[in-house]
Amino acid sequence: MSKNENNETNFGYKNVNKTEKPEMVKGVFDSVAENYDLMNDLMSLGIHRLWKRGTIELSNLKQGDSVLDVAGGTGDLSILMSDLVGKSGEIILSDINEKMLKLGKARSLDKNKLNIKTAVADAENLPFPDNRFNCITIGFGIRNVTNKLKALKNFYRCLKPGGRLLVLEFSKPESPLISDLYDFYSFKILPKLGKFFAQDEESYQYLAESIRMHPSQEEFKQMLESVNFKNVSYDIMTAGIVTLHIAEK
Repeated sequence: MSKNENNETNFGYKNVNKTEKPEMVKGVFDSVAENYDLMNDLMSLGIHRLWKRGTIELSNLKQGDSVLDVAGGTGDLSILMSDLVGKSGEIILSDINEKMLKLGKARSLDKNKLNIKTAVADAENLPFPDNRFNCITIGFGIRNVTNKLKALKNFYRCLKPGGRLLVLEFSKPESPLISDLYDFYSFKILPKLGKFFAQDEESYQYLAESIRMHPSQEEFKQMLESVNFKNVSYDIMTAGIVTLHIAEK
């Protein structure tokens, strides 16, 4: 492998320099932030809410726990977890994108979720001490991370012993028929929805491509195990369109 190839990573179907990808991803989410929640509902027909509720049901959270919601964006998971940890608990909603975080903070305050704090933070370089959190979540964010292994090592470091990591991400459907329909929707319909409702076709083309470039369920399971996570498993949702990975420190 050439030195140039070592310095490259994928940005959707394009190869880009690893140092450039974080800003490019940030640019995508700067562009889609204002319409992000609307587009989530449109893209998934509202099913994303069920995926997220299903994730939180497996969090094992209790009153007083501390949670880090990585790439939490507009705060869906954080808001769902707020009542589980209660007033004595704490949730840190983090993202590299300040625009998304601002929306997440406003939403959490509107819903009177006062135990949610926000922090601008990169998944690969989390500014938190070792053994800090009972639970770390990342919903539909890991595929946008440049160095996934580095991020997973950071998650492991920041979790308390016995803490749980929940990674919710799009994946590849198992059925060839559903996979073909999903591809048609992703590349023919989704970008047009982005163009019509968010005036941004290009960003939604990238988001579709980024899903296809994400590791398979088994490959990602192996990545989790390679950084010492234990009891690693995954639950396939909606015929494999989405997968929830669960791991413990």
